[in-house]
Amino acid sequence: MGKKLVLVGLVQPESEDLVEAFNQWYLGNHVEDTYNCPNVKSVRCFKAARGFMGVPPSQFLTIYEFEGEDAEAAEQVLAAYQADPNGWAKRQPHNNSMAVVGAGWYLEELAFGV
Repeated sequence: MGKKLVLVGLVQPESEDLVEAFNQWYLGNHVEDTYNCPNVKSVRCFKAARGFMGVPPSQFLTIYEFEGEDAEAAEQVLAAYQADPNGWAKRQPHNNSMAVVGAGWYLEELAFGV
């Protein structure tokens, strides 16, 4: 069994006046759209509940699990999927409501209970 490869996104609405637009586009479309990418195995999106040792870095944490262990190859498939206007029939165009606080590829190093 290989190690899990995940893309972690720390995101939030660009501003308070864009919360509804963010909810409609990011939560209502983009996360599911990305799940339909051919090499995505699962997606989990979490909303910050409270801080621990400080303020949460973003309002939302999204974890996209990919097939394989090669982050560069996974990113290429994801980019091609997102660039394809016919990639997902329900895709809505980006509405500039999202601020990316941080994002990165992570390869599982250690796991318990999974």
